[in-house]
Amino acid sequence: MSDAQALAFIHEWNQAAYARRDGNADHPEKTRPAPPAPHPPAARPTSAEDMLSHALTAAQRGWPVFPVRPGEKRPAFPDHTAARCTGRDPRCRNGHQGWEPRATTDIGRIRRGWASVPYNIGLACGPAGLVVVDLDVPKPGEEIPPAEWRAEGVRTGAEVLAVLAARAGEPIGPLYDTYSVVTGRGGRHLYFTAPEGARLGNTAGELGWLIDTRAHGGYVLAAGSVVAGRPYAVECDRPPAPLPAWLFQRLSRPALPPSAPVAIATGTGRRSAYLRAALAREVERVTGAAEGSRNAALYTAAVALGQLVAGGALAAAEVETLLEQAAAGHIAARAYTPTEARNTIASGLRAGAKRPRTLAA
Repeated sequence: MSDAQALAFIHEWNQAAYARRDGNADHPEKTRPAPPAPHPPAARPTSAEDMLSHALTAAQRGWPVFPVRPGEKRPAFPDHTAARCTGRDPRCRNGHQGWEPRATTDIGRIRRGWASVPYNIGLACGPAGLVVVDLDVPKPGEEIPPAEWRAEGVRTGAEVLAVLAARAGEPIGPLYDTYSVVTGRGGRHLYFTAPEGARLGNTAGELGWLIDTRAHGGYVLAAGSVVAGRPYAVECDRPPAPLPAWLFQRLSRPALPPSAPVAIATGTGRRSAYLRAALAREVERVTGAAEGSRNAALYTAAVALGQLVAGGALAAAEVETLLEQAAAGHIAARAYTPTEARNTIASGLRAGAKRPRTLAA
């Protein structure tokens, strides 16, 4: 696919995804481009037989699958965590067994698993040797992207990916010449084969707004699954392409080397007490950020402390080092790369400098 075709395709898909997300039932032909799906959505409620067929199709590709609760995204088994495992579940006789080791391509087990219940189909990405790039669309009411992406004018994960490709000097077209699935809400899963010997994990927003990735320790709903009455459907039915080298590099960058803890002198008195509280609050904001909001938390903390830097209460270099150290855990978890963390901090400090905050002596 050429870049021009890919960008036109993204534009068409974006329009359709918004219509699908917002429930455009008056013009069903506009809900999304009709994918060449081998199993088009059924007019009747999905049966266990339907789901079994989809699960077998995935298994025949060599992709291990496991049952997911009907109409949901949560695994059907186990119904307990490792901490609460009693061993009563026959599959946990030799220790807790989560969804990933239960995933299988064994036809007999799959037939038994979907014999009578229309379970959704979980696809274990790591054992399948896959890296799935999840391009989402904003949820209703989530129209405005984070500040670091607002200037780019992007509205969807597909547009963010196009910007990333342009920044890397790479073509966007080849990214869509791979197996792909349209999700129920109008997003898209791009399937790639993982580089041999690589063990990538999962990311949430590391590549950019509305982009997650799933590999070892992660799963996606396979084609045929249904959530909120909307099916996941095959869009491009061809073998998964190798993960592009530039994406692999972004997903496998090393963490920052450890550095000595920074101590910022704040003096004494009420002014120093305020500074200490402000520093502790923003460090906690970064370290305690939940998955999917880590980069936004780092940016917000940098803005807040950047106001104090601009007001002369703190030194920029010390604040940069403090925030980099606070972000180290998320970098190790690949929520973002070291370079992205530094860029986010620098961007936040610049934004904060536009609104200096001075403190009384």
